[in-house]
Amino acid sequence: MILVADSGSTKADWKFVADNEQFVSTRGFNPFFHDHAFILTELKSSPLRDIVQEVTEVYFYGAGCSSPERNAIVERALQEFFKKAKIVVGHDILGAAIATNFDEEGITCIIGTGSNSCHYDGKDWDQTVPALGYLLGDEASGSYLGRQLLADYLYKLLPPAVEKHLNEKYTLSKEIIFHQTYHEPNVNVYLASFARVLSGFMDEPYVQEVVKAGFRRFFEVHVMRYPRVHELPIHFVGSIAYHFEPLLDEVMAEKKLLKGKILKKPVHELYRYFKERSR
Repeated sequence: MILVADSGSTKADWKFVADNEQFVSTRGFNPFFHDHAFILTELKSSPLRDIVQEVTEVYFYGAGCSSPERNAIVERALQEFFKKAKIVVGHDILGAAIATNFDEEGITCIIGTGSNSCHYDGKDWDQTVPALGYLLGDEASGSYLGRQLLADYLYKLLPPAVEKHLNEKYTLSKEIIFHQTYHEPNVNVYLASFARVLSGFMDEPYVQEVVKAGFRRFFEVHVMRYPRVHELPIHFVGSIAYHFEPLLDEVMAEKKLLKGKILKKPVHELYRYFKERSR
């Protein structure tokens, strides 16, 4: 049985090939933040333990899986858990490229907890600009937008309705935010958790400008740097691209770009890709 996974820093989606399609979610595994022991422990307590003996192939595409050294962390944990399976670990941007393009050429972008992009020729991928993570980059991502929201909250720059919502739904202060962002792990996930606040206030001019500014920055830094950018379809995966699609459309129209697919969960198309090739 084939098992396909798409993992961000927040959540991992798993789909496996059986008589009936099955789909489960676990927490995300990112080798920048999680060691092999942590990943293995999480796997052992996940719903995947119910199928572990049946799995013969695992295709795992994850955030942070961008070098042989980091991939080995995830691969070791998967191999210890799925003892009978062949394990393939790759970058989440490659998984996104396969899911959106299959064997065609295009530009694929991830805009979820983090952000990234690549050119895909139908087989191999390349990047003109690297992804720099939540401290230096991740333009337009959940962590990028959440960081802006929290900064404006502390600066008292938010619209009254948004500030009221934060005060009612969250316990926030400068001390709490500083502790979470400077002393706790998984800061990118913490920041990204506030992006959903923005999605609840889409009619606010403040929200529209913050989100569109993030998209513009992402396109300027990443997408517009690819050759033939106005000729190729530009695809997206991730929750931010999905939930803010109308604002994404506006920015793409400004830049005269060709919109391709937007997938909230690329694992379903990844599953279809590998299923078709396993026949």
